[in-house]
Order: sequence, then structure tokens, then C-alpha cells
Amino acid sequence: MKFFIDTANLEQIKEAQDLGILDGVTTNPSLMAKEGISGDENVFNHYKAICEIVDGDVSAEVIATDFEGMVKEGEHLASLHPQIVVKVPAIKEGIKAIKHFTNKGIRTNCTLIFSAGQALLAAKAGATYVSPFIGRLDDTSTEGMRLIEDIRLIYDNYAFDTQILAASVRHTMHIIQCAEVGSDVMTGPLSAIVGLLKHPLTDNGLAQFLADHAKVNA
Repeated sequence: MKFFIDTANLEQIKEAQDLGILDGVTTNPSLMAKEGISGDENVFNHYKAICEIVDGDVSAEVIATDFEGMVKEGEHLASLHPQIVVKVPAIKEGIKAIKHFTNKGIRTNCTLIFSAGQALLAAKAGATYVSPFIGRLDDTSTEGMRLIEDIRLIYDNYAFDTQILAASVRHTMHIIQCAEVGSDVMTGPLSAIVGLLKHPLTDNGLAQFLADHAKVNA
């Protein structure tokens, strides 16, 4: 399973990259705003800066909701750097835009997926990734992980190349569950990624090893 980090914070991206396990980055307008990045040119330059840190795909989201606007924005985003994947919402005009991008060889990430039907249409249109939002589904008392399972079954039934990119990952168990049900990619915060390392028995064991070493080398 690929590990993406969901942030626009360059320091967090660098920290994840330094771990040696980072495969890509996802961003959105909210994450850009959180970092105080505003204005088209600043946003574009920030995407380029992210691409200079990581080796893998970087999802950059369109703001327009009409077909022509998505196409114009998406083509410009794709021209910024070869690693850019154009992020498009799972709406009618978005599916049309994904088909357009597919025909032009531009890779896409269909975002805000909340149903298997949306994921099916995105795959039919040729999306490179689909992003089901598992955490937001959990927030509405709906089992987000079940959606990953449903999409996995459908994609396997018809050998779709579209990759399942589990988004809105909130914690370490989300990551483990995504791996168990066969998500191709997960994207989450740095805290969830490094949280996979935490275990009290590891900490206790290391402390004991170091204490024993200190005794015999005193």
C-alpha cells in the first residue's frame, strides 16, 4: 500500500519524506488556506515546492465546478510539474472533465467520493485515483471502511486500473484497516503515519536494553 501525506505543510512533508516511506502528497484548498497560501501564483509555486521534496504523485485540486473551468485549471496544473495529478470532484461535470483529461494523457484523482457508484463512474471515465473519504463517513455513523471494501470488489470484478486512495484517514487504525481491505493508497496526517511506530512494549524493551548495556559497560 502506498503512503501519501495529506497536508500542504512543507516541513511535515519533508519529515515524512525523510522516513523513506512516502509515496506522494495530497492537498486541497482548505489545506492551502491552513498554511496561509493564497493567490493563484503563490498556490502554483507551493505545488512546485512540494514536487521538489517528494518523488511521487502530488494531487492538486481544481476550484472550478463547471466543465470548461475544470479543464482550463486542470491543464494548467498538469503543466506545472510532471508529478502533478489533477484533483477533480465527483460531480457530473467532474466526470466529464476526467474523461477529457484521460483522453489527453493527464492523470486525475476523483475526490469527495462517498459511494461505490461515484467510484464506478470515475473508473469508467479513466480516473487514475479515486478518493473515498472514510473519516467523514464515520462522522455520519456510516462505516467508511465498508465503502473501501465495496469499491475494491467492483474494481477487482472488472479489472479497473483506477487506484483506491483512502482519504480522510484520521488515525493509525484507519491505516491498518485500509491495508487489510486492500486499499491501493492511503493519505493521512503525519501524526497517523508516525503513530504506527508507537507501542509501549517497544519503548519498555528499548529502555531495558539500554539500561542493561549501561550496567555492563559502567
